Amino acid sequence: MATQDGQLNGTNLTVYAGSDIIAYSTSCTININHSTRSTSSKESGGWEDSMEGMRNWDVSCDALYAWLDPAGSPITGLTMSELFAAYIGPTRASFTLTFGVTTTVSGDTKYVGDAWCTSLSLSAPLEDTSTYSASFTGSGSLIQSIAA
Repeated sequence: MATQDGQLNGTNLTVYAGSDIIAYSTSCTININHSTRSTSSKESGGWEDSMEGMRNWDVSCDALYAWLDPAGSPITGLTMSELFAAYIGPTRASFTLTFGVTTTVSGDTKYVGDAWCTSLSLSAPLEDTSTYSASFTGSGSLIQSIAA
């Protein structure tokens, strides 16, 4: 992966549902959370004590809303309509989600886990580009892979 001064260009990070890229994505975010559980007692002196708790993760992305590519051909990758039909609509199916770089260049990192598509939101402003947002909630563990 090409970097400058150790900084990765965000354009190189992508989201895949199964083996299909989210088409025309303009941004993506992954959140990895670790909740704590309270272990405070009267002996804590008014300070909260805590220990490890549950972990969870979610991914969101924004993309251009389109059915065809600029040449008029069907889009390669998943559109909002395809995400709805495959993962929300009649099926309500979970899938393997990949976030990150899917090349095998040394140091390239990706995160993989099972997820649910939990939200799709379409924005269609007057005389402007239509976009949509998709949200995914992880189910179970998230695996980090770093290419050797």
